[in-house]
Amino acid sequence: MKTYQSCRMIHMPSRRRAAPKVWQMTFSMNFLLYRIFQCGNRKEEKGESVRSLPESLRGVHALNFWRGGFFAFANSAWGRLTNARMSEHKERKTLEERHQMSDLERLRHSCAHVLATAICRLWPDAQLAGGPAVDNGFYYDVELDHRISTEDFERIEEEMKKVVKENQPFQKEVISRAEAMKMAESGELGALGPRNTPSQFKIDLLNDIPEDEEISLYRNGDFTDLCAGPHVGRTGNCKAFKVMSVASAFYKGDKNRPMLQRIYGTCFPNRTQLDEHLERLEEARRRDHRKLGRELGLFCIDEAVGQGLILWKPKGALIRRSLQDFITQELDKLGYSQVYTPNIGKLDLYRTSGHFPYYQESQYAPIPERDAMEKLSQEGASCAELFNGLADGTIEGYMLKPMNCPHHIKIYANDAHSYRDLPVRLAEFGTVYRWEQSGELGGMTRVRGFTQDDAHIFCTPDQLAGEIRQCLGIVKTIFGTLGMTDYRVRLSMRDPESDKYVGSPENWDKAEQALREAAEWLGADYSEEAGEAAFYGPKIDFIVRDAIGREWQLGTVQVDYNLPERFDLHYTGADNKPHRPVMVHRAPFGSMERFTGLLIEHFEGKFPTWLSPEQVRVLPISDKVMDVAAAHRAALAARGVRVTVDETPDKIGAKIRNARLDRVPYMLVLGQREAEEGTVSVRHRDKGDLGAMPFEQFADVVVREIAERHISPMI
Repeated sequence: MKTYQSCRMIHMPSRRRAAPKVWQMTFSMNFLLYRIFQCGNRKEEKGESVRSLPESLRGVHALNFWRGGFFAFANSAWGRLTNARMSEHKERKTLEERHQMSDLERLRHSCAHVLATAICRLWPDAQLAGGPAVDNGFYYDVELDHRISTEDFERIEEEMKKVVKENQPFQKEVISRAEAMKMAESGELGALGPRNTPSQFKIDLLNDIPEDEEISLYRNGDFTDLCAGPHVGRTGNCKAFKVMSVASAFYKGDKNRPMLQRIYGTCFPNRTQLDEHLERLEEARRRDHRKLGRELGLFCIDEAVGQGLILWKPKGALIRRSLQDFITQELDKLGYSQVYTPNIGKLDLYRTSGHFPYYQESQYAPIPERDAMEKLSQEGASCAELFNGLADGTIEGYMLKPMNCPHHIKIYANDAHSYRDLPVRLAEFGTVYRWEQSGELGGMTRVRGFTQDDAHIFCTPDQLAGEIRQCLGIVKTIFGTLGMTDYRVRLSMRDPESDKYVGSPENWDKAEQALREAAEWLGADYSEEAGEAAFYGPKIDFIVRDAIGREWQLGTVQVDYNLPERFDLHYTGADNKPHRPVMVHRAPFGSMERFTGLLIEHFEGKFPTWLSPEQVRVLPISDKVMDVAAAHRAALAARGVRVTVDETPDKIGAKIRNARLDRVPYMLVLGQREAEEGTVSVRHRDKGDLGAMPFEQFADVVVREIAERHISPMI
């Protein structure tokens, strides 16, 4: 087991000692933070340690720091202390992997060189690093005194057009390491010719190339770059391009290396495909759930609460409640039992399940027991001793719940079960916590705290196939109700070459075969992807295509033979002997946060009536009919409709416009004539004016539309 450097904890003094001054508290906390940071980054060399803190910095505030603020820092330090530091820099591709580029990747890689040529023409002192093809385009990293902004994009594109028009051939040249190093030292690589300064990043990249690997250059016009290729024939093939954005990025993803400017672009075989891509991006921007969520008042994220932690506002909470009511009704029909579990659990629970340490890098740091922490503090224990003790179990602690399954397992294990009791189906909207890097967080779709529509089934081996089919049926019902019929199925299997999986090969074989049979029963096209399984079992994932063609991984059904063994679960069979149950994990939505973010974008905020936070808005033309409007609101609300009255002094045109901006499905325009006749003038946000009808008739139809969860309006 990996161990950590010594970093002395501050001793716990008598509680009668005078409280320290604020500046002392602040300095001490920051100093201890610095020491812990040193522990996480210091090389583990024999005899190297961090000196203990001076006596003058010891005080009651130190323990308070450990109890509270320490853990915020520890979550980032924990990953460094328990795992090798994760870097954005991917492992270097082999020549064989590079030569397996698709035609589109080859085109985009070539366009990256066109961009680099233009950059060097505009800023000859630019130091170029690397420029690969990536999803949806390419980028090139550059070090440059000039700060590139969107105002420079047109200028860069004009220069790129000149390079394309010159139709320069891409020419490969294989050279020796010595020749390549000489060119780099003369500043000729990643440049238009020799310069007074060496090509510093090319020297570093050259040193990364294995001794037995071929070294090659690619030239187009005056531009020469260290490159393994491959490329298209000429720069003239790269006509349909666009410079997209610029961002900052550490060289090789290492924060200890220089900060570079990363210029992103994209390229397609023709202008039509490029225009279609740009239109999809613009449509995605219009539908961005972060933008719509703010405009419609659905959710917010507050820095004081924490990044990646969603605050559901009243309207967003109504959407979430509607989704939860929907699936709860379906589960009640199928015999599921609702349970509730705490958001925290002892480390030993997750050691048994394997979530600790298998998911250690994506978990919040363990929380030591208070009594143990105080005892260690009084003994002058080090930070490293605390971390090591939590890791090896000699110090007891707790952890924010990363998964719901261990808690559900303990509910199952609390009672004796006969084969006649099975299957046991436990469901919970359980909130779990994962430590995501701040740069990976994004609105509701990538968060640190989220609620899963989770369920776990404990069944006999003979019941397994039927339970899997039932789970798949739930997913189909949900997708069908929401009009999400364009999906494919992915079977996530183990990688036979990997050692990250727990359990016997025989049980894995059984689980994978059970999923294949269920996918075939479903009748949908499916694919198998090796290496995508969780460490404890294979799974079926549903990949849904949204309204603008993007794919989202949603519903999951997973077979698990391993956790029942790890927790020694059993039931009494017909032979009166103990038998091991099979466990099925299933979460149709995945998480409420991510699924809601997807739905916001899929519907562009225009939810079907049953899911809309405000389903009907009554729009009185004048105050004279306000009493009738209030009566209509009360009548609809009594029948379960979410309805409001616009009591503002605005003219009716403005009221209609505001309701449409708020994406309210139905508007009831109420004037003097409608009030006297008992009718309403019905408008729909998308279909416009639907004409007048008796109020009771409208109420009957909209109540039915909501109850039956229609995807389209019934009026």
